[in-house]
Amino acid sequence: VQLVESGGGLVQPGGSLRLSCAASGFTFSRYGMGWFRQAPGKERELVATISSAGGSTYYVDSLKGRFTISRDNAKSTVYLQMNSLKPDDTAVYYCRTVYLSRAYWGQGTQVTVSS
Repeated sequence: VQLVESGGGLVQPGGSLRLSCAASGFTFSRYGMGWFRQAPGKERELVATISSAGGSTYYVDSLKGRFTISRDNAKSTVYLQMNSLKPDDTAVYYCRTVYLSRAYWGQGTQVTVSS
């Protein structure tokens, strides 16, 4: 199982970014996916999840309306669209899946929101 995130970078407050997570090594369309983030000095926290077919999503309350998780099973890729970004969104963003009862993580992509 391999998960590779991309799309992070430096963005001004109020800006947008779309993160991607390319998956391989398992049947992507059969597994739910999640995005997490870890800010400096803080624990890793859940951002959003999406079901295997994409029909069900979950967001932490504080991010509803600004972040959107989606997936393209033909491309084995999950996305996180982030709008109206705030400095508090600065973190390393990770995607995760649970395959055969084991959690797999990507290496993360840095998002920095700053003017």
